[in-house]
Amino acid sequence: MVVYLSYIHNYKLFLEIYDSKLCWPAAFRGRAVLYVYAGPSVQCCMELRRARPADRPAIRDVARRSLQASYSLGPQAINGAIEKWYDETRLEETLEDEDRLLLVADVAGQVVAFSESVVSAANTGTLLWLHVDPSYRGEGIADGLFEKTREQLDSLGATTLRGRVLAENTEGNSFYEDREFTKAGTESVEIDGRNYVENIYTESKQWGSEAVETGDGRTVYVDHDNHERGSVAPFHVVFSDTDEETRYGYFCSNCNTLANAMDSMGRIECDSCGNVRKPVRWDAAYM
Repeated sequence: MVVYLSYIHNYKLFLEIYDSKLCWPAAFRGRAVLYVYAGPSVQCCMELRRARPADRPAIRDVARRSLQASYSLGPQAINGAIEKWYDETRLEETLEDEDRLLLVADVAGQVVAFSESVVSAANTGTLLWLHVDPSYRGEGIADGLFEKTREQLDSLGATTLRGRVLAENTEGNSFYEDREFTKAGTESVEIDGRNYVENIYTESKQWGSEAVETGDGRTVYVDHDNHERGSVAPFHVVFSDTDEETRYGYFCSNCNTLANAMDSMGRIECDSCGNVRKPVRWDAAYM
């Protein structure tokens, strides 16, 4: 038996083993390839840092590989999502927006994971995405990136953390459930013309819901724990039912009135005081 070093990738030594006694098909007879780990643990050489403009190609690559591994999306849907969420202009705007946070996990100079989050209200941080390259899952990178994201959001003034994840992503939902997050509601997300359910998780329920009456006599429920940033004061999410399964609209905390008018860019404006809500996602389909 003869062993040759074939190549090294991600601290793995790929070895070629030649042995005439291997009972493989003719095309492969006498040759096998295996790898052994040949480097330090990922944790000891991992840097968690703010994303830089030069990271943009790697961020798109990680997002693509993560979506392929975690969701039953076709190539067209994934390509459309990457172009919509992570094109050059979109990432440049994210890096420049003081209310948004884009962190990466850098292992030996290679971006292998990233998180995208936003301070969506005066004291609420929302984790929009946490993607880990499938080749690096199981190494504790998601845990480290999550804690770093929480730490950075705290420094931006967020005292409550929320997370969003598509309902079909079993691993992603378990990630929040294992950290004792509570499912606070759902939203409909459009990807390549198809609607998907997105679950919303929150760390705690501090204030609960309040029943209010609409102009036509209906009773709706203001969730004071689920709110998003407005230009003057936060907008609280309003539901039509006590189980918070059907969204009704928003409640302006500046003047304590219901606000439901949404423009094509996903912005809500309160007719009474002019308070304007920024879309949490860049696409109105995510509202």
